[in-house]
Amino acid sequence: MHMNFPPNLKYTKDHEWLSIDGDIATIGITDFAQHELGDIVYVEIDTKDKKLTAETVFGTVEAVKTVSDLFMPVSGTVTEVNKLLESEPEKVNTDPYGDGWMVKMKVDNPEDVNNLLDAEAYQKLVS
Repeated sequence: MHMNFPPNLKYTKDHEWLSIDGDIATIGITDFAQHELGDIVYVEIDTKDKKLTAETVFGTVEAVKTVSDLFMPVSGTVTEVNKLLESEPEKVNTDPYGDGWMVKMKVDNPEDVNNLLDAEAYQKLVS
């Protein structure tokens, strides 16, 4: 099975990805994570407008067999939750880096993003 790890993204050991534009980051779970979880049936995120520190839980993703916590890659404030996932949680499976994104956040310190894994390091972690 071919896994996709876009080189323009940053990754965490908890299998989140992050892309950043200025101080706004978009966050989701990786292709590897959605594959491990299997069919995703529900995404629960109730942290909009909350200020959270790195590695705290910002929501959960529920698959047929398991529930998994979602962790903040960096500290900041959740500004937007992907509404599409309320009706189509399977987008996380079919398009984890596109329509299946989870949240957008305002990052406290964009420099923190440099501490995350690059695609090559993440690929080594999961292979």
